[in-house]
Order: sequence, then C-alpha cells, then structure tokens
Amino acid sequence: MRKINIFDTTLRDGEQSAGINLNHSEKMEVARQLERLGVDIIEAGFPASSKGDFRAVKEIADTIRNCSVTGLSRSNMKDIDISWEALKDGAEPRLHLFIATSPIHMQYKLKMTPEQVLQTAVDSVKYAAQKFPIIQFSAEDATRSDLPFLAQVVKAVIDAGATVINIPDTVGYTTPKEYGQIFTYLKENVPNIGKAILSTHCHDDLGMAVANSLSAVEHGAGQVECTINGIGERAGNAALEEIGVALHIRNDFYQAKTGLNLQQIKKTSTLVSKLTGVIVPPNKAVIGKNAFAHESGIHQDGILKEKSTYEIISPELVGVASNDMVLGKHSGRHAFRNRMEELGYTLTTEEINNLFVAFKELADKKKEITDDDLLSLLFEEKLGSSVKFYSLKSLQVQYVTHQVTTATISMTTPENEEVHEACTGSGSVEAIYNTLERIIGSKVHLEDYRIQANTGGRDALAEVFVKINFQGMTSSGRGSAQDVLEASAKAYINAVNRILLQQQYREELQNLVK
Repeated sequence: MRKINIFDTTLRDGEQSAGINLNHSEKMEVARQLERLGVDIIEAGFPASSKGDFRAVKEIADTIRNCSVTGLSRSNMKDIDISWEALKDGAEPRLHLFIATSPIHMQYKLKMTPEQVLQTAVDSVKYAAQKFPIIQFSAEDATRSDLPFLAQVVKAVIDAGATVINIPDTVGYTTPKEYGQIFTYLKENVPNIGKAILSTHCHDDLGMAVANSLSAVEHGAGQVECTINGIGERAGNAALEEIGVALHIRNDFYQAKTGLNLQQIKKTSTLVSKLTGVIVPPNKAVIGKNAFAHESGIHQDGILKEKSTYEIISPELVGVASNDMVLGKHSGRHAFRNRMEELGYTLTTEEINNLFVAFKELADKKKEITDDDLLSLLFEEKLGSSVKFYSLKSLQVQYVTHQVTTATISMTTPENEEVHEACTGSGSVEAIYNTLERIIGSKVHLEDYRIQANTGGRDALAEVFVKINFQGMTSSGRGSAQDVLEASAKAYINAVNRILLQQQYREELQNLVK
C-alpha cells in the first residue's frame, strides 16, 4: 500500500484566510499539535515576508523534530537565502519554491515570457540545491497552464534538483477528472518524472478541493497539501481531516495510507478553530458537531441495532470521546496537571500554577469543567499572556431597560499605568467598546463580532471573536469568560494588542534596515 505524505500548510496558506492573525506563541502551539497529529511536512510560513514570519518559521524549525519543516519562497536568491537562515537547523530542512506557469499569470502578474519563467525556475532550483537537501517546486496556477509548457518546466526543474513537484489548483478551477488527467499527462510526458514525488495543492472555490486532491492520489500523487478545517485563501484549502479519514476508510479503493494519528484530529481541529476564531460548521464532514449525531428515527433504530448501518466513521477514530473526564472544584493540582498532559500540553510549573488558580476560580462558579473549558483557560492564560500591551483590570456595566447604558473600566496601559474611564452606549457592548476606545485614544472600527457558548449549560463559558481595524491595520481577537460582557472586552483588547505587536515588529525591522 502506497504511503501518502501529508503536507500541512495551516500556518502558511491557512493563516492567509481573511481575519486570521496568529501570534508567535499560537503558531508554536499549532506546530506542536501538528507534530502530535503525525503530519509529514509542516509549512510554517513565508520567511521573507516579515520579521515575525521569519522568527516563527525559525523557532518551529528549531523545535519540531518529528516532522520536516518548510517555508515558502519566491524564485529569487534573496528569498532563498532568508529561508535557509530560518530553516537550516531543522530536522529535515526543505524549501518550497514557486513561480506561476499559466499564460494569464505570466502575462499580467509576472510580465514575463514563458522562456523567462522557465529560466528563472531552473536558476532558482539550482541555487537552492546548493543549500537545501530537499526542494519542492510549485508551478503556481498549474491547472490553467498549457500542459506541454508545464511538462517542459517540470522536466527542467527536476534536472536542476527538485525532488517534489507540486501541481496546484491555485484558484480552485479544475474538476476531479481534469485534475487527474494532468497527473497522468505528466507521468506519460516527463521522462524524468520518476525522480520526484508528485504533490497536490487544491483550493475550494468550487467546493471540489478534497475531491480533486483524492483524484490526484488516484492518479499517482504521493503528497497532499492541505489545512486543518480546510481554512485558507478565499474559500479555503483541501481539509486535512477529510483527506486523512477518506484514505483510511476507503483504503480498499485508493490503496494508499498516511502516517496520521487520526485520534488527534478532533483535538487539532478544536485548537485551530479556537486560535483562528473560524468556527467549524456543525455539518462539517468528520469534525462537525453533527457528524456523529443521528436524529431520524429510522437512523437511530439502525444505529442501536448495529452502528455500521449509518455510521461509517466511529467517533473514537478521530478522537471524539463518548464521555469526558469532568473536573470540579474539589479536583487537585495533580489531577489538573494530568488532564492537561492527556490533552497534549506540556506546561512549566509556573504555567500550571497560574492555570490552576484560574481553574479554581472558574470551578467556584461552574459545577463541571470540561476539556473545552480547560482549553479556553489555556488560551486565555498561556497564549494570551504573550500579547499584552493593554490589560483589563475591572469592568462594571450599568444597564437599565429603556435607559442609557454606562460602562466603567479600569485598565493597565502599555506604559504600565492604571487608568479609569467611563462611557455610555445604546447597549452594553457598545458602551464597553466606546469606553475602551476612549482609553486607547484612537478610533477603532469594529468589523465583526461573534459570540458562542463554549459548552452546553447555563454556566457555559462564553467565547467572543471580533475583527477590528485600528490605525490602518486589521486584526482579529478573542476572549473567553463566564460573563459575555467580560469576554467581549477581552476580545476587543486582544485584537488591539495584536496590532500593536505587529507595529512593534515593523519598527524593529525598520531599525534593522537603517
């Protein structure tokens, strides 16, 4: 049975989704979880795009030992050199080079002739081969390229040293039949194709990313590029969880397998959803909350008699437990630490102590603490602490029906000064955000606001996701608390802090350039 390599690009293509902005600590948490999931390659970012991306890619490459870590690079020497500095200490450094090969991209974006594109591709691969042991070459917009020219480029870059050839459906244009035929064409018309692994990278603009990826596997692809929860540019990328489970359930058809630890899928999906603020639809295949729900009486009767009548995927396969270990206010520090380790998080003694205090405070208010609650505490206490310019000290809201609402807030500023301010609004959230804007002293435009319950029950934690525009930059933010108004304030502050952190990185980069 063939082994299919899983190339995860959640931290690169996935983070390019509108409104997603992961900070350094969050990227590290995702990378560690991808390692536990068992992906073969992690595309950690685009090192040459920013100082922040370079730092994240370098630390991920230096830390992750059980996966190959790669970074995206344009076909020029500067990008290649920067990528090498970020990736050289990885367990298996590899470079992901790309250049467009479709007529529309060459004419309007690159403004290059096919001959120039071919020469640039070859030169960049040869240059990269002097540094990197593994080079992946991507022919951007391959599915709208002329196949004879695509074959010419593929042959030339393999001769130059590329060992992985990626055929992206960059704009989600193709169909499964057409996509499979491209792979067959290359296998039949590129004489040295046996020296490289063929790879697939599909976008979901027409809703066929997963189907196209599986078609490529059927026609000889040995690597699939995908993202957790299918996040990515525009309509997203092929969903890793769907591809991994499809190859497992239908290995009789595809005669292929992956090295994924499928029981880590649900945990990975939840982590990425919480960190990005992109909610998983309930009817999402494999990991949606309705994926294993049966309401029809006929279905329920069949499931009770024999699960396989209506359930081709068992919840346990993807890490959906039939019951959770519930912690409460009487649980001790040891049980708390053990549960965090079972969830896959190795924390320092200081982090455990801080989280345990927050856990006890929540347990006094909430009867049962679920795994989702613990994850929310982790994100709030551990990851949130890495982005602190403004910090909420106290919040008081006065609301009376048919009267003006007033919010009073105490905050710590980036200068470590404690300030107090009050402001009114037509509702509680507006009053809070007007007060925060007054403290910050600059206009903040709220573009999106979403709230959801973390778990069931009246005492569930509230999670709020916002998207703001502040000082010409857009960022998302999140906050969780038992009180929805406190969660709303935390999400807003988190988004502002993220923008301030980006500005800090830019200033540091400008100083280096000077």
